[in-house]
Parts: sequence; structure tokens; C-alpha cells
Amino acid sequence: MMRRLLLTLAFLLTAAPAFAVNPDEVLADPALEARARALSAQLRCMVCQNQSIDDSNAELARDLRLLVRERLKNGDSDKAVIDYVVSRYGEFVLLNPRLRGETLLLWGAPIVLFLAGATAMVLFVRRRGGKTTGTPLSDVEKAELERALKRE
Repeated sequence: MMRRLLLTLAFLLTAAPAFAVNPDEVLADPALEARARALSAQLRCMVCQNQSIDDSNAELARDLRLLVRERLKNGDSDKAVIDYVVSRYGEFVLLNPRLRGETLLLWGAPIVLFLAGATAMVLFVRRRGGKTTGTPLSDVEKAELERALKRE
């Protein structure tokens, strides 16, 4: 019975979400902490790459979370904090890249590919629509078809 209880408890604890923000990182001011969490959710962990620094347990993510909180305590705006982190780590640190000249291809590629595919399909259907396929029926085949249709 005890083994089942421990197994169930272990299963429930592994299914719980991981909270990467440690208690010693949390700011005393709830408004600043909310801003820090919102900013941390926008920044990519450079180690994990598919997690935000808010969700990551990596040391670099912890350092970035502390950096964000330090900048906020010093009075930086949200934009200034993001710009500072981007200046140090590049645009890749943003989970949602900004629309700029360098990222225009990234943002425009899905639209361009969709339009190219739709255009290709329309052209294919138009070219194929007016053409007959196969060979015309011979006189013998036409006569056979006529006889078959009359029987029904």
C-alpha cells in the first residue's frame, strides 16, 4: 500500500509544471515582479533554445532573469531592458522576433510561399482544364458504345 502511495505521489509530482524562477530571484515589489515575469517570457534561453528564460532551469537563464530584474530595479523601461539584452545576445534571444529589414524574409516567407503555391495550382488547373486526355474513340468503339447504351 505504501509503495503504491509513493508511486502515485511521484507520478503527480513529475506531471506538475516546472517553476524555474527561484524564490531568491523574486522581487519584493509585485508590480516590478509582474513586469520581470512578462519580460522573461519574451526572452529565449540560449541553452535550451525552445524555452523562455522564465521556464528554463539553465544557469544562463537564471543569470538573464537576474539581469532583467536588476535593470527593472534601476528604473529601465521594458523596451530598454529588451534592447539591452538584444544588444548583448542578438535578435535570436527574442522568442518573437521584431519586424525589421533583417527579419523581413522570416516574416514574409510563409505569405510568399502560400501565394506561389496558390498561383501554381491555378495555372496547373487552367492549363489542364481545356485539354482532352486520352485518344479519341475509333468508329468501331463508337458503334460498340452506341449498342451498349441502347441495351440499357
